[in-house]
Amino acid sequence: MNIGYIRVSIVEQNESKQVEVLKKYNMDKVFTEKISAKNADRPELKAMIKFAREGDTIYVYSLDRLAKSTKDLLNIVKELQLKGIHLVSYKENMDTSTDIGKLMITMIDAIAEFERINLLERQKEGMAK
Repeated sequence: MNIGYIRVSIVEQNESKQVEVLKKYNMDKVFTEKISAKNADRPELKAMIKFAREGDTIYVYSLDRLAKSTKDLLNIVKELQLKGIHLVSYKENMDTSTDIGKLMITMIDAIAEFERINLLERQKEGMAK
């Protein structure tokens, strides 16, 4: 199945741009919500992940529609991968079913890990002073 996920942060925002872009992927089902991505505890996001099955593909306009932080993004992608679900992001031109898409996610994960290590080192240095 082709599953779409559309999110805007507030009710006043218009999701028409996302809707228009995702139309070209021939969606079988679309989950839409108007809520901040400050955390991954979003009803439609949870419902979509629960609904999706192995071999399905989830389409988003951009990765920032799926998650606000790199950590949340990687957690969501990991959950999808464990279920055998692919992710396609239009804006970043990323598809986790391809070798390049897998490489991009691996690079994002490596950069996030690097940032975590640097943060911990700075914290230790600050506490030592």
